Amino acid sequence: QVHLVESGGGLVQPGGSLRLSCAASGSIFGINAMGWYRQAPGKERELVADSTSGGNANSADSVKGRFTISRDNAKNAVYLQMNSLKPEDTAVYYCHAKIQSIAGGNYVSYWAQGTQVTVSS
Repeated sequence: QVHLVESGGGLVQPGGSLRLSCAASGSIFGINAMGWYRQAPGKERELVADSTSGGNANSADSVKGRFTISRDNAKNAVYLQMNSLKPEDTAVYYCHAKIQSIAGGNYVSYWAQGTQVTVSS
């Protein structure tokens, strides 16, 4: 089966930086989109940034100029470099990928376990 595992969350002061990492493993034929979502307490899960297999990136207006998404297709990995962090960035961050198995068929959404990012003085 396919699994996504992420790491890199933690506690950081406002203005600081964190780098999140996520890698997919299992019976993978191809990965279409990979990206990052976040969910703060009492809020709905929202898109932070994603990247297509062709390298086109999209990000939320709230993080543009501060967060950068990147991919390493050879490693089935995606990263999120977060700079100039603000308290409102505090949330659980989830890695997401649309993956096709080696048997073919549709791309299926997979989610990592989530990692806590807390921005506070």
